[in-house]
Amino acid sequence: MAISDTTRLLTSKEVAGMLAVSESTLSRWREHGTGPRYLSLGGIFRYTVQDVQSYIEGARA
Repeated sequence: MAISDTTRLLTSKEVAGMLAVSESTLSRWREHGTGPRYLSLGGIFRYTVQDVQSYIEGARA
């Protein structure tokens, strides 16, 4: 089964790079319930490309 680009899971480091923020900022956003949606897999946080893209689209003024 092939994983499409939109369902591939991204690391916090990858998402931080995409959003030009630090990994600490992503961690703070998770604590406050802001930022892109994420998955917690046994305490390891991952993001889908689709969720990150949706967050970016929602942040546009």
